[in-house]
Amino acid sequence: MTTKTNVLDFTRDLIARPSVTPDDQGCQDLIAAKLADAGFRIENLPFGPVKNLWATHGEGSPVLVFLGHTDVVPTGPVEEWTSDPFVPAIRDGLLYGRGAADMKGSVAAFVVAAEEFVAAHPAHPGTIAILLTSDEEGDAVDGVRKVAEHFRATGRKIDYCVTGEPSSIKQLGDLLRVGRRGTLSGTLIVKGIQGHVAYPERARNPIHQAMPALAELCGRRWDEGYAEFPASSFQISNIHAGTGANNVIPGDCEVVFNFRYNPGWKAEALEREVHAVLDRHGLEYAIRWHRGGEPFLTREGALRCAAREVMVERCGVTPDENTGGGTSDARFIAPLGAEVIEMGPINASIHKVDECVSVEDLQRLPALYREIAEKLLLPM
Repeated sequence: MTTKTNVLDFTRDLIARPSVTPDDQGCQDLIAAKLADAGFRIENLPFGPVKNLWATHGEGSPVLVFLGHTDVVPTGPVEEWTSDPFVPAIRDGLLYGRGAADMKGSVAAFVVAAEEFVAAHPAHPGTIAILLTSDEEGDAVDGVRKVAEHFRATGRKIDYCVTGEPSSIKQLGDLLRVGRRGTLSGTLIVKGIQGHVAYPERARNPIHQAMPALAELCGRRWDEGYAEFPASSFQISNIHAGTGANNVIPGDCEVVFNFRYNPGWKAEALEREVHAVLDRHGLEYAIRWHRGGEPFLTREGALRCAAREVMVERCGVTPDENTGGGTSDARFIAPLGAEVIEMGPINASIHKVDECVSVEDLQRLPALYREIAEKLLLPM
Protein backbone atom coordinates (compact mmCIF):
# COMPACT_ATOMS: atom_id res chain seq x y z
CA MET A 1 0.00 0.00 0.00
CA THR A 2 1.34 3.41 -0.97
CA THR A 3 2.11 5.70 1.96
CA LYS A 4 0.87 9.21 1.33
CA THR A 5 3.71 11.71 1.03
CA ASN A 6 3.66 14.77 3.28
CA VAL A 7 4.69 17.76 1.15
CA LEU A 8 6.42 19.61 3.99
CA ASP A 9 8.42 16.60 5.14
CA PHE A 10 9.37 15.70 1.58
CA THR A 11 10.50 19.25 0.80
CA ARG A 12 12.72 19.11 3.87
CA ASP A 13 14.16 15.80 2.71
CA LEU A 14 15.04 17.35 -0.65
CA ILE A 15 16.51 20.54 0.85
CA ALA A 16 18.77 18.41 3.06
CA ARG A 17 20.50 17.10 -0.08
CA PRO A 18 23.05 19.74 -1.21
CA SER A 19 22.29 19.39 -4.91
CA VAL A 20 24.25 22.37 -6.21
CA THR A 21 23.98 22.29 -10.00
CA PRO A 22 24.52 19.89 -11.71
CA ASP A 23 24.99 17.45 -8.82
CA ASP A 24 21.63 15.83 -8.05
CA GLN A 25 22.80 14.29 -4.74
CA GLY A 26 20.23 11.50 -4.99
CA CYS A 27 17.15 13.74 -5.13
CA GLN A 28 15.81 12.11 -8.28
CA ASP A 29 16.33 8.61 -6.90
CA LEU A 30 14.25 9.56 -3.86
CA ILE A 31 11.52 11.01 -6.09
CA ALA A 32 11.60 8.08 -8.50
CA ALA A 33 11.10 5.61 -5.64
CA LYS A 34 7.97 7.43 -4.47
CA LEU A 35 6.54 7.71 -7.96
CA ALA A 36 7.28 4.08 -8.78
CA ASP A 37 5.47 3.10 -5.58
CA ALA A 38 2.48 5.11 -6.84
CA GLY A 39 2.45 3.17 -10.12
CA PHE A 40 4.48 5.48 -12.38
CA ARG A 41 6.81 4.14 -15.04
CA ILE A 42 10.33 5.46 -14.43
CA GLU A 43 12.83 6.29 -17.15
CA ASN A 44 16.23 7.79 -16.42
CA LEU A 45 17.65 9.96 -19.21
CA PRO A 46 21.20 10.92 -18.22
CA PHE A 47 23.22 13.13 -20.57
CA GLY A 48 26.82 13.88 -19.68
CA PRO A 49 27.03 14.65 -15.94
CA VAL A 50 23.35 15.56 -15.75
CA LYS A 51 20.54 13.40 -14.38
CA ASN A 52 17.08 13.66 -15.94
CA LEU A 53 14.00 11.80 -14.71
CA TRP A 54 10.92 11.02 -16.82
CA ALA A 55 8.04 9.43 -14.88
CA THR A 56 4.69 8.67 -16.51
CA HIS A 57 1.29 7.22 -15.60
CA GLY A 58 -1.42 6.37 -18.13
CA GLU A 59 -1.31 6.13 -21.91
CA GLY A 60 -1.81 8.32 -24.94
CA SER A 61 -3.05 11.86 -25.30
CA PRO A 62 -3.43 14.34 -23.86
CA VAL A 63 -0.01 14.36 -22.21
CA LEU A 64 0.32 16.67 -19.20
CA VAL A 65 3.83 17.23 -17.86
CA PHE A 66 4.89 18.79 -14.57
CA LEU A 67 8.36 20.20 -15.23
CA GLY A 68 10.94 20.98 -12.58
CA HIS A 69 14.56 20.81 -11.46
CA THR A 70 16.33 19.27 -8.49
CA ASP A 71 19.48 21.39 -8.70
CA VAL A 72 19.98 24.61 -6.78
CA VAL A 73 22.30 27.60 -7.04
CA PRO A 74 25.30 27.86 -4.70
CA THR A 75 24.57 29.17 -1.23
CA GLY A 76 26.93 32.11 -1.23
CA PRO A 77 28.62 32.90 2.11
CA VAL A 78 27.22 30.31 4.51
CA GLU A 79 28.03 32.53 7.48
CA GLU A 80 25.49 35.07 6.23
CA TRP A 81 22.64 32.56 6.53
CA THR A 82 20.63 32.55 9.76
CA SER A 83 20.81 28.76 9.73
CA ASP A 84 22.62 26.14 7.64
CA PRO A 85 21.22 26.38 4.07
CA PHE A 86 21.05 22.59 3.79
CA VAL A 87 19.49 22.00 7.20
CA PRO A 88 15.83 22.94 6.66
CA ALA A 89 14.43 25.11 9.43
CA ILE A 90 10.97 26.53 10.13
CA ARG A 91 10.74 30.00 11.64
CA ASP A 92 7.64 32.19 11.85
CA GLY A 93 5.68 30.05 9.38
CA LEU A 94 8.46 29.97 6.76
CA LEU A 95 10.57 27.01 5.67
CA TYR A 96 14.20 28.08 5.17
CA GLY A 97 16.84 26.37 3.05
CA ARG A 98 18.49 26.56 -0.34
CA GLY A 99 15.93 25.42 -2.90
CA ALA A 100 12.91 25.91 -0.64
CA ALA A 101 11.26 28.20 -3.21
CA ASP A 102 13.38 27.44 -6.28
CA MET A 103 12.21 24.81 -6.61
CA LYS A 104 12.21 21.84 -4.29
CA GLY A 105 8.91 22.92 -2.77
CA SER A 106 7.21 22.76 -6.16
CA VAL A 107 8.88 19.44 -6.98
CA ALA A 108 7.62 17.93 -3.73
CA ALA A 109 4.16 19.32 -4.50
CA PHE A 110 4.30 17.69 -7.95
CA VAL A 111 4.93 14.32 -6.33
CA VAL A 112 2.08 14.70 -3.86
CA ALA A 113 -0.30 15.94 -6.56
CA ALA A 114 0.65 13.03 -8.83
CA GLU A 115 0.16 10.47 -6.06
CA GLU A 116 -3.25 11.90 -5.16
CA PHE A 117 -4.35 12.16 -8.78
CA VAL A 118 -3.59 8.54 -9.73
CA ALA A 119 -4.96 7.23 -6.43
CA ALA A 120 -8.26 8.99 -7.09
CA HIS A 121 -8.30 8.28 -10.86
CA PRO A 122 -6.29 5.09 -11.49
CA ALA A 123 -7.81 4.56 -14.94
CA HIS A 124 -7.61 8.21 -16.02
CA PRO A 125 -7.51 9.14 -19.70
CA GLY A 126 -4.26 10.41 -21.20
CA THR A 127 -0.86 10.62 -19.55
CA ILE A 128 0.31 12.48 -16.48
CA ALA A 129 4.08 12.88 -16.28
CA ILE A 130 6.83 14.48 -14.24
CA LEU A 131 10.05 15.62 -15.92
CA LEU A 132 12.98 16.67 -13.73
CA THR A 133 16.56 17.72 -14.44
CA SER A 134 19.66 18.56 -12.41
CA ASP A 135 20.83 21.15 -14.98
CA GLU A 136 18.44 24.12 -14.86
CA GLU A 137 20.46 26.47 -12.69
CA GLY A 138 23.70 25.78 -14.57
CA ASP A 139 24.52 25.68 -18.27
CA ALA A 140 21.18 24.03 -19.16
CA VAL A 141 22.88 22.07 -21.93
CA ASP A 142 22.47 18.42 -20.89
CA GLY A 143 19.16 18.81 -19.09
CA VAL A 144 15.72 19.55 -20.53
CA ARG A 145 17.32 20.90 -23.71
CA LYS A 146 18.73 17.42 -24.44
CA VAL A 147 15.58 15.66 -23.26
CA ALA A 148 13.49 17.78 -25.64
CA GLU A 149 15.83 16.87 -28.51
CA HIS A 150 15.43 13.21 -27.55
CA PHE A 151 11.65 13.53 -27.44
CA ARG A 152 11.60 15.23 -30.84
CA ALA A 153 13.78 12.48 -32.34
CA THR A 154 11.64 9.69 -30.87
CA GLY A 155 8.30 11.31 -31.69
CA ARG A 156 7.12 11.86 -28.14
CA LYS A 157 4.44 14.51 -27.85
CA ILE A 158 3.59 16.87 -24.99
CA ASP A 159 0.27 18.70 -24.98
CA TYR A 160 0.44 20.64 -21.71
CA CYS A 161 3.32 21.59 -19.44
CA VAL A 162 3.14 23.17 -15.98
CA THR A 163 6.53 24.43 -14.78
CA GLY A 164 6.85 24.86 -11.03
CA GLU A 165 9.07 27.93 -11.12
CA PRO A 166 8.34 30.40 -8.30
CA SER A 167 6.18 32.87 -10.19
CA SER A 168 3.98 34.43 -7.50
CA ILE A 169 4.74 37.98 -6.37
CA LYS A 170 2.69 38.95 -3.30
CA GLN A 171 0.40 35.97 -2.78
CA LEU A 172 0.22 32.44 -4.08
CA GLY A 173 -1.35 32.30 -7.52
CA ASP A 174 -1.25 36.00 -8.36
CA LEU A 175 0.88 35.53 -11.48
CA LEU A 176 1.06 33.01 -14.31
CA ARG A 177 3.98 33.09 -16.71
CA VAL A 178 2.53 32.35 -20.14
CA GLY A 179 5.70 32.92 -22.15
CA ARG A 180 9.28 34.07 -21.92
CA ARG A 181 11.62 36.29 -23.84
CA GLY A 182 14.45 34.70 -25.77
CA THR A 183 18.00 34.86 -24.44
CA LEU A 184 21.18 35.27 -26.46
CA SER A 185 24.61 35.70 -24.87
CA GLY A 186 27.88 36.73 -26.44
CA THR A 187 31.51 36.82 -25.34
CA LEU A 188 33.31 39.43 -27.43
CA ILE A 189 37.10 39.63 -27.63
CA VAL A 190 38.34 42.91 -29.13
CA LYS A 191 41.95 42.50 -30.20
CA GLY A 192 44.52 45.25 -29.76
CA ILE A 193 48.27 45.57 -29.45
CA GLN A 194 49.81 45.64 -25.98
CA GLY A 195 52.26 48.42 -25.19
CA HIS A 196 53.46 51.09 -22.80
CA VAL A 197 50.94 53.82 -22.00
CA ALA A 198 53.64 56.44 -22.67
CA TYR A 199 53.92 55.27 -26.28
CA PRO A 200 50.33 54.82 -27.50
CA GLU A 201 51.47 55.23 -31.10
CA ARG A 202 53.23 51.89 -30.77
CA ALA A 203 50.17 50.10 -29.40
CA ARG A 204 46.46 49.77 -30.11
CA ASN A 205 44.10 50.10 -27.15
CA PRO A 206 41.21 47.64 -27.53
CA ILE A 207 39.21 49.37 -24.78
CA HIS A 208 39.30 52.70 -26.60
CA GLN A 209 38.42 50.99 -29.88
CA ALA A 210 35.52 49.05 -28.38
CA MET A 211 33.86 51.94 -26.54
CA PRO A 212 32.11 53.67 -29.50
CA ALA A 213 30.71 50.37 -30.78
CA LEU A 214 29.55 49.33 -27.31
CA ALA A 215 27.97 52.74 -26.75
CA GLU A 216 26.03 52.31 -29.99
CA LEU A 217 24.80 48.85 -28.98
CA CYS A 218 23.83 50.05 -25.49
CA GLY A 219 22.05 53.13 -26.76
CA ARG A 220 20.04 51.46 -29.48
CA ARG A 221 16.30 51.02 -29.09
CA TRP A 222 16.01 47.52 -30.46
CA ASP A 223 12.23 47.54 -30.90
CA GLU A 224 9.06 48.96 -29.42
CA GLY A 225 7.87 45.71 -27.91
CA TYR A 226 5.68 42.93 -29.25
CA ALA A 227 2.19 41.72 -28.38
CA GLU A 228 2.34 40.57 -24.74
CA PHE A 229 6.13 41.21 -24.57
CA PRO A 230 8.23 44.19 -23.45
CA ALA A 231 10.85 45.80 -25.67
CA SER A 232 13.99 43.76 -26.29
CA SER A 233 17.06 44.77 -24.29
CA PHE A 234 20.85 44.57 -24.62
CA GLN A 235 22.92 44.50 -21.42
CA ILE A 236 26.66 44.30 -20.83
CA SER A 237 27.32 42.14 -17.78
CA ASN A 238 31.12 42.16 -17.64
CA ILE A 239 34.16 43.92 -19.15
CA HIS A 240 37.69 42.74 -18.50
CA ALA A 241 41.01 43.94 -19.86
CA GLY A 242 44.54 44.71 -18.76
CA THR A 243 47.31 43.21 -16.67
CA GLY A 244 46.47 45.11 -13.50
CA ALA A 245 49.31 47.57 -14.08
CA ASN A 246 48.46 51.22 -14.71
CA ASN A 247 51.19 51.71 -17.32
CA VAL A 248 50.30 48.89 -19.73
CA ILE A 249 47.91 49.20 -22.67
CA PRO A 250 46.10 45.84 -22.82
CA GLY A 251 46.39 43.50 -25.76
CA ASP A 252 42.72 42.56 -25.75
CA CYS A 253 39.41 43.38 -24.10
CA GLU A 254 36.71 40.85 -23.19
CA VAL A 255 33.07 41.96 -23.10
CA VAL A 256 30.25 39.67 -21.95
CA PHE A 257 26.73 40.71 -22.94
CA ASN A 258 23.19 39.40 -23.18
CA PHE A 259 20.03 40.05 -25.18
CA ARG A 260 16.56 39.40 -23.81
CA TYR A 261 14.37 39.61 -26.86
CA ASN A 262 10.77 39.25 -27.96
CA PRO A 263 9.33 37.26 -30.90
CA GLY A 264 10.05 40.17 -33.26
CA TRP A 265 13.62 38.85 -33.43
CA LYS A 266 15.45 35.60 -34.07
CA ALA A 267 18.84 34.93 -32.54
CA GLU A 268 20.61 34.87 -35.89
CA ALA A 269 19.19 38.29 -36.82
CA LEU A 270 20.50 39.82 -33.59
CA GLU A 271 23.89 38.24 -34.21
CA ARG A 272 24.00 39.82 -37.67
CA GLU A 273 23.14 43.24 -36.23
CA VAL A 274 25.96 43.04 -33.68
CA HIS A 275 28.49 41.96 -36.30
CA ALA A 276 27.40 44.84 -38.54
CA VAL A 277 28.03 47.39 -35.77
CA LEU A 278 31.44 45.96 -34.88
CA ASP A 279 32.48 45.77 -38.52
CA ARG A 280 31.38 49.34 -39.18
CA HIS A 281 33.62 50.51 -36.35
CA GLY A 282 36.57 48.65 -37.84
CA LEU A 283 37.26 46.37 -34.90
CA GLU A 284 39.43 43.30 -35.00
CA TYR A 285 37.43 40.88 -32.91
CA ALA A 286 36.02 37.41 -32.28
CA ILE A 287 32.66 36.48 -30.72
CA ARG A 288 31.52 33.29 -29.06
CA TRP A 289 27.70 33.08 -29.11
CA HIS A 290 25.39 31.07 -26.88
CA ARG A 291 21.74 30.78 -27.92
CA GLY A 292 19.90 30.16 -24.67
CA GLY A 293 16.44 29.77 -26.21
CA GLU A 294 13.98 31.48 -28.51
CA PRO A 295 10.99 33.40 -27.12
CA PHE A 296 7.67 31.60 -26.76
CA LEU A 297 4.08 32.44 -25.92
CA THR A 298 1.20 30.19 -24.87
CA ARG A 299 -1.93 31.84 -26.17
CA GLU A 300 -5.37 31.47 -24.61
CA GLY A 301 -6.31 27.79 -24.53
CA ALA A 302 -7.14 24.88 -22.27
CA LEU A 303 -4.07 25.19 -20.06
CA ARG A 304 -4.29 28.92 -19.34
CA CYS A 305 -8.03 28.57 -18.76
CA ALA A 306 -7.59 25.66 -16.34
CA ALA A 307 -4.81 27.35 -14.38
CA ARG A 308 -6.72 30.63 -14.16
CA GLU A 309 -9.85 28.88 -12.89
CA VAL A 310 -7.85 27.05 -10.21
CA MET A 311 -6.15 30.26 -9.06
CA VAL A 312 -9.51 32.01 -8.78
CA GLU A 313 -11.21 29.09 -7.04
CA ARG A 314 -8.38 28.03 -4.73
CA CYS A 315 -6.40 31.23 -4.16
CA GLY A 316 -9.14 33.81 -4.49
CA VAL A 317 -7.15 35.87 -6.98
CA THR A 318 -7.33 36.48 -10.73
CA PRO A 319 -3.73 36.02 -11.83
CA ASP A 320 -1.77 38.44 -13.94
CA GLU A 321 -0.74 36.52 -17.06
CA ASN A 322 2.49 37.83 -18.55
CA THR A 323 5.84 37.02 -20.14
CA GLY A 324 8.18 38.85 -17.74
CA GLY A 325 11.12 37.57 -15.79
CA GLY A 326 14.15 35.63 -16.93
CA THR A 327 14.22 32.19 -18.48
CA SER A 328 13.23 28.66 -17.49
CA ASP A 329 13.34 25.17 -18.95
CA ALA A 330 9.86 25.81 -20.36
CA ARG A 331 11.67 27.37 -23.32
CA PHE A 332 12.75 23.90 -24.43
CA ILE A 333 9.29 22.32 -24.09
CA ALA A 334 7.27 25.00 -25.90
CA PRO A 335 8.89 24.29 -29.31
CA LEU A 336 7.56 20.72 -29.08
CA GLY A 337 4.10 22.23 -29.63
CA ALA A 338 3.04 22.21 -25.99
CA GLU A 339 0.95 24.79 -24.18
CA VAL A 340 3.22 25.93 -21.33
CA ILE A 341 2.72 27.96 -18.16
CA GLU A 342 4.79 28.59 -15.05
CA MET A 343 3.12 28.63 -11.66
CA GLY A 344 4.67 28.30 -8.24
CA PRO A 345 5.30 29.93 -4.87
CA ILE A 346 6.37 33.50 -4.08
CA ASN A 347 9.74 34.33 -5.61
CA ALA A 348 10.95 37.15 -3.32
CA SER A 349 13.76 35.11 -1.73
CA ILE A 350 15.01 32.99 -4.63
CA HIS A 351 18.80 32.85 -5.14
CA LYS A 352 19.21 34.93 -1.96
CA VAL A 353 20.63 34.28 1.49
CA ASP A 354 17.89 32.82 3.73
CA GLU A 355 15.78 31.54 0.83
CA CYS A 356 12.39 30.46 2.12
CA VAL A 357 8.85 29.44 1.27
CA SER A 358 5.63 29.90 3.22
CA VAL A 359 4.67 26.64 4.90
CA GLU A 360 1.01 27.45 4.31
CA ASP A 361 1.60 28.08 0.60
CA LEU A 362 3.66 24.91 0.30
CA GLN A 363 0.86 22.85 1.82
CA ARG A 364 -1.65 24.38 -0.62
CA LEU A 365 0.42 23.74 -3.76
CA PRO A 366 -0.38 20.03 -4.32
CA ALA A 367 -4.12 20.71 -4.56
CA LEU A 368 -3.51 23.44 -7.14
CA TYR A 369 -1.43 21.15 -9.34
CA ARG A 370 -3.82 18.23 -8.89
CA GLU A 371 -6.87 20.30 -9.87
CA ILE A 372 -5.13 21.59 -12.98
CA ALA A 373 -4.51 17.95 -13.94
CA GLU A 374 -8.14 17.04 -13.29
CA LYS A 375 -9.42 19.91 -15.46
CA LEU A 376 -7.13 18.91 -18.33
CA LEU A 377 -7.25 15.12 -18.24
CA LEU A 378 -10.69 14.17 -16.94
CA PRO A 379 -13.81 14.46 -19.09
CA MET A 380 -16.33 17.00 -17.83
